[in-house]
Amino acid sequence: MPTNRPYALSIAGFDPSAGAGVSADIKTFESNGVYGFGVVSALTWQNDCEFDKVEWVAIDKIISQIEVLLRRFEIRFLKIGLIESFDVLSKLVKYLHERLDSPIIVFDPILKASAGFVFHNEGDNGLIEVLKKVHCITPNLPEAHKLFGDEDLNTTLEEMSEFVNIYLKGGHSEDNNILDLLYTSDHTYAFTNDRIPNGEKHGSGCVLSAALTAQLALGNDLPTAAENANSYTWQFLASTDTLLGYHKSFN
Repeated sequence: MPTNRPYALSIAGFDPSAGAGVSADIKTFESNGVYGFGVVSALTWQNDCEFDKVEWVAIDKIISQIEVLLRRFEIRFLKIGLIESFDVLSKLVKYLHERLDSPIIVFDPILKASAGFVFHNEGDNGLIEVLKKVHCITPNLPEAHKLFGDEDLNTTLEEMSEFVNIYLKGGHSEDNNILDLLYTSDHTYAFTNDRIPNGEKHGSGCVLSAALTAQLALGNDLPTAAENANSYTWQFLASTDTLLGYHKSFN
């Protein structure tokens, strides 16, 4: 179907407050000039400051949702958000590579216990094999430590960047200046922003990873896409004094 906009697909949880998950991703896609599709990986009971429970969507139902879209639209750029387990992630990534021609996948590893993501003790080899099929992963600092360990995180991420690009979100630091880092196989890029008063936002990690996906869909290389996604996210963080941010067009 003809369109002047590229396509991007979010595979993520449904958040009734629309601050995070698939609805926030689609807002972000649209504000970045990309037509957004959404596939639900989980139903959640939450608002901007409470998370009550989650009901997971089975992998076959996730795939069925994607299949309907692929019968009509050519989709190559995808963001994966809230997902049930390492096993589901592995099956989903495998399916996407079998079904699509060279998919560009951005994975936002939401690992909080309330969300439920569990690696099932797959070990480093299983993780690396999955990450080799992902274009970029976007952990925050606690998620990076959970994924890759607590010792010398910078060295570990530099080593892991041989397999997957890593955008490390620095908002969980205590510094006044927030430092985000993009690790690629040949360079580490730094993006620095002043901490914004009342800048904490529900779903900010989702917004960053969705903006990165959108910027890649627009044809930008990864460093440019990361810089633009960083700028878009800081625009979002500064948009209100509440936990729910506003989206506006980004050029």
